[in-house]
Amino acid sequence: MKLKKLKKQLDECYGARPDVEYYDGDMYTEVEMDVSVCEKEIRGFLDKEQKLHTYPAKFKRQLFALCYLASKFEQGKLYTESEVNDTLNEWHTFGDWASLRRDLCDRHFLGREPDGSRYWLEEKQPTLASFGFE
Repeated sequence: MKLKKLKKQLDECYGARPDVEYYDGDMYTEVEMDVSVCEKEIRGFLDKEQKLHTYPAKFKRQLFALCYLASKFEQGKLYTESEVNDTLNEWHTFGDWASLRRDLCDRHFLGREPDGSRYWLEEKQPTLASFGFE
C-alpha cells in the first residue's frame, strides 16, 4: 500500500510514467534518466539562468548534472572538441569544462573518437541502474 501511495506522489510530481519501475522511492532506474527529473534533482546547483554553478560532490547528483548537460547536445550531430567545450561553457559557470567533457565521455553520455577529433551524443543514454543505483 505504501508503494502505491509513493507511486501516486511521484506521478503527480513528475508525470505518469508507465514504463518506470519504482524501488523504495527511487525512480527512473530501469529507463533513461528523464531530463526534467535531472533538472529538478540539481536545481540547487543551477543559477537563475539555469547554468550549473557548482559540480555536485555526491556521485548520484553528478550523474543528474551530466544528464542535464548532455541534454544540451543534439542527437546525430558530430562535434569537435572545441564545440563540446563551447557548449559546456554555455551551460556551466565554474570553469572546468575539461572535467565535465571527460566525465560525459567516461560515463557514456557522449561518445568520442579515440583521438578526440569527434564527439557525439550517445544514442542510448545511461540509466541510474547502469551505475549501480536501484
